[in-house]
Amino acid sequence: MKTRLTILCENSVGRPAGVIGEHGFACLIETDAGNVLFDTGQGMGLCGNARAMGKNLASIQAIAISHGHYDHTGGLPQVLRQAGPVPVYGHPDIFTARTWSDGKTTRYIGMRHRREYLESLGARFHLIRDPVEISPGIHLTGEIPRTNDFERPDPDMTLHPAGGTAVCPDPVADDLSLVVDSPKGLILVLGCAHAGMVNIITHVLQTFGRDRIYAVIGGTHLGFSQPAQFDETLKAIDRYGIERVGVSHCTGQEKAAIMHERLGARFFFGCVGAELYG
Repeated sequence: MKTRLTILCENSVGRPAGVIGEHGFACLIETDAGNVLFDTGQGMGLCGNARAMGKNLASIQAIAISHGHYDHTGGLPQVLRQAGPVPVYGHPDIFTARTWSDGKTTRYIGMRHRREYLESLGARFHLIRDPVEISPGIHLTGEIPRTNDFERPDPDMTLHPAGGTAVCPDPVADDLSLVVDSPKGLILVLGCAHAGMVNIITHVLQTFGRDRIYAVIGGTHLGFSQPAQFDETLKAIDRYGIERVGVSHCTGQEKAAIMHERLGARFFFGCVGAELYG
């Protein structure tokens, strides 16, 4: 099954194609069996970037949401107006109210559109906790077990449970990743990797019964990582023979530069316009 992945939304732009960058992420997966969109960015760049790169969003057969943050879900209305009605896959917690605070400033970072509104535009939600195949050869991971002690939740993120005023640390339990079973091997697409890149890789290999992953692309959340987590992630990339690593979004420029130096030709910047073939 021929596979092409193209990043439509990301913080930076990598080619002069009349596209824009925004803080967020969206990746289009095109295969012989159909096309799937993983995340939708904030909504400012998705449709324009797709047009500039010759991508027809009306061809999308399914949408997958990595987690319920505004910078991954904000473009849902725009793409639904072109592709809907269409199945939208995600975790049951994606509509939970969420905030971020540094102790001085607090802001809302959850989804900005109500479920009822999105459904009126054609969203057909399939909310799952377990792995699921959403298109031939394209899978969502389901919830990621948190099995190590160095990948920890972001302490600045808080969760506001429905029906109450209680505030608690947000483990982002709805963090899902996408897996493409391509001719070259498994391709792992990360939204933000709040569950931890090593936890995600471990879960994917166990779920698929494999011992290696061909490529990883997307947001790694390593921009917020401590040295132990960053070092263990680089070790895992070598341990599992990952041949291509394209980092985006929440990786941050500093950590991306270090990864570029360490990984050499295996590394690429997962910016708007970046492509990966499987």
